[in-house]
Amino acid sequence: MSDWLVAPGPASPELGEKLAKALNAEIVDLEFRLFPDAESKVRLISDVRNKKVIVVQSTYPPADMRIMQLFLLCHKLSEEGAEVLALVPYLAYARQDREFQKGEVISLGVLAHLLRSVGIKSLLTIDIHSSRGLGYFSFPAYSVSAIPLLAEHVRKNFELSNPLALSPDYGGQNRVQAFARLLNLESTALKKVRDRVTGEVTIEDSIPNLNGRDVVIVDDMISTGTSIQRATKFLKKNGAGRIITVCTHALLLGNAHNDILTAGVEEVVATNSIPSPASKIDVTPMIANHYRTLER
Repeated sequence: MSDWLVAPGPASPELGEKLAKALNAEIVDLEFRLFPDAESKVRLISDVRNKKVIVVQSTYPPADMRIMQLFLLCHKLSEEGAEVLALVPYLAYARQDREFQKGEVISLGVLAHLLRSVGIKSLLTIDIHSSRGLGYFSFPAYSVSAIPLLAEHVRKNFELSNPLALSPDYGGQNRVQAFARLLNLESTALKKVRDRVTGEVTIEDSIPNLNGRDVVIVDDMISTGTSIQRATKFLKKNGAGRIITVCTHALLLGNAHNDILTAGVEEVVATNSIPSPASKIDVTPMIANHYRTLER
């Protein structure tokens, strides 16, 4: 892939380097600086004219800063004659993909427009919150799933007793069903009700006694961990045995990781879409395969 280059953004240097190695591609020489007022500065050193450049930048917190760095880098690469392909493993603002309450901004739609405006020709993300969000992009946009990687990790590393795969809310039913099929497990979802004004969440008592069954909680992302903690306490109350949590994106804000373990989860497993203590699964081979397929 001699015509390809990889530009690791400041949010994803390790993942960018792994991808470059997997694709046998050179790394773009860049300089990043953060001023005292939190403004970002990007300097492009390499010659990128007529090259395909994969920009690797996850947009975990501080999301707005990560996004601005992505804008600056992609715009400069495009300006210098590169074909820019954005790899954004964790895509911020993807949850606001519709107007839940009258007057809300559809943030993902705005982000999609801005990404195009800085010269991005295609986007790859991992497990976007909802596939409907891809419809906001006017250029090719793809979401690959890490569910097979999560399932394989559980199969190889955990010996569970009569396990049940569970989504912490109905919105994740397709996700947990896909996970369960790969491991030939039964699956279910908790009925979570969220107050759109206060944000308060309650769980309706909708599952039978688990009688010591082990549970794998499957989610796309964990931010504060409140939903996982709430689900864990509910499962324990209903007789669950061991509880494992797997997700694609482990934001784990504040003390979330410790709080989840304290609530009764044995282990949290995530991919390296975001660097975190739970990031135990490497998505590089899956991403590299996507770009090799594009090259054909």
